[in-house]
Amino acid sequence: MKRRNAIKLMGLFGLASCVPTKLLSQVVNNTCDVCKNAWESLGKFTKTRYQFRYIEPIASLPKVFIYGDSVSIGYTEYVRASLKDKACVYRLHTNGQSSDYFITRMEVMRKKMFEPFLKGGWDFEWDAIHFNVGLHDLKYLADNKLDKKNGTQVSTLKIYEENLHKIINYLKTTYPKAKLIFATTTPVPEGADGRFAGDSIKYNNVASKVMNEYPEVIVNDLFTFSTPILKEHGVKAGDVHYKAEGSRLQGIQVAKKIGDAIGVTPIDCPSTDVINAQFKAYETKKKK
Repeated sequence: MKRRNAIKLMGLFGLASCVPTKLLSQVVNNTCDVCKNAWESLGKFTKTRYQFRYIEPIASLPKVFIYGDSVSIGYTEYVRASLKDKACVYRLHTNGQSSDYFITRMEVMRKKMFEPFLKGGWDFEWDAIHFNVGLHDLKYLADNKLDKKNGTQVSTLKIYEENLHKIINYLKTTYPKAKLIFATTTPVPEGADGRFAGDSIKYNNVASKVMNEYPEVIVNDLFTFSTPILKEHGVKAGDVHYKAEGSRLQGIQVAKKIGDAIGVTPIDCPSTDVINAQFKAYETKKKK
């Protein structure tokens, strides 16, 4: 009996030595699928837009998160390119909008993607969070459309200040190990729809006051950096957005700030032609 049991045990160990590789592969693939499927269920952009695609975590690399508006969507891919093989760079699955959306949208993503909410989901911690709100706070809306004449401003300076405190306390509580980097609001040019030139300065002054109370939060003065860039690389007169080269320059600056925070050195960022080709290849494939 002992000999028979020993043979059975040897057989079991023999099987065990053969099976793990296959099983491990299945576990890894299933985990990837679980996270990828969860990510793609977050919104309409996550399956089709290059900036919003699923990024597979690499255990050995720092994890970086970007929260921001459409300006940040524009520079996201250039941050990723500048930190290629240096960090896994993620961004919010949608436009961040105004400051009152921040915590809700962060929580939606957290509960969709991270363990224990998602079985087999992400279990890492953010090493750095680069965040910005403001450009949507200072705009004026009427019937949900940009309207300086008849609209109401989304967030008063007082509400903006209150929301920034809430955001920072949320981030410090929820992600205590993350380096926090706040980017100042980019410029509003003369003639902008739904926004007044100069309001970025007012909102940045409030943000500066708030950040002074949290010296651990790094400030990325993207307003000052972007002012000459908007003049040279703005989409058109009166537009708050940037052409590809403007977004590239912003991405390089953001990557530098993130790199300084987590102790990595960015690489040379590819040209807009290279990144645009990647965009086109990805989104053409998704349309098929």
